[in-house]
Amino acid sequence: MDMMVGGGESGEAMERKPASYADLEALPENVIGEIVAGTLYASPRPAMPHTLASSRLAGELSGPFDRGRGGPGGWFVFFEPELHLGEDVLVPDLAGWRRERMPTAPRTAAVTLAPDWVCEVLSPSTMALDRAAKLPVYAHERVRHLWFMDPQARTLEVLRLDAERYTLLAAHAGPARVRAEPFEAIELELAFFWGEP
Repeated sequence: MDMMVGGGESGEAMERKPASYADLEALPENVIGEIVAGTLYASPRPAMPHTLASSRLAGELSGPFDRGRGGPGGWFVFFEPELHLGEDVLVPDLAGWRRERMPTAPRTAAVTLAPDWVCEVLSPSTMALDRAAKLPVYAHERVRHLWFMDPQARTLEVLRLDAERYTLLAAHAGPARVRAEPFEAIELELAFFWGEP
């Protein structure tokens, strides 16, 4: 089995068999396991700035887009869902599905329907995995919107899939107030995600 820990190189040149779901299940509980293109990635649990940003973003989107309070509704937004996309097993920080594609929340541990939106909250240990390894999977599975949040750099990048590639629609930094696809119906205060007063 090919395995990378924290997005680093495995270092061995020998041919290996692709990772399996059993390899994921064998990982310790204190890591997040993903399989991308046959390689098993084991990432440490995120640090608190990462957790704060993703938790607060989920909270901001839940009312207007999941419940329809102060916004249009019509979405399910999930925290760290396990996605089974072909042979790949991904765990984005947040993912959202339009209810016309997913009318009810699944009752399974994993979801096989690709999301409409994904947010990856970047950290030094997962940045290469999120930006390089997982991006082509999201494009192949036609995930329309992709966000990269970086609490350390205090940035939000908003991308949209056009044909086969992602186009950067906007890059926001610092304490800006922004409207970002596909959730442009509300204004987001980035300072709140970074833990600023």
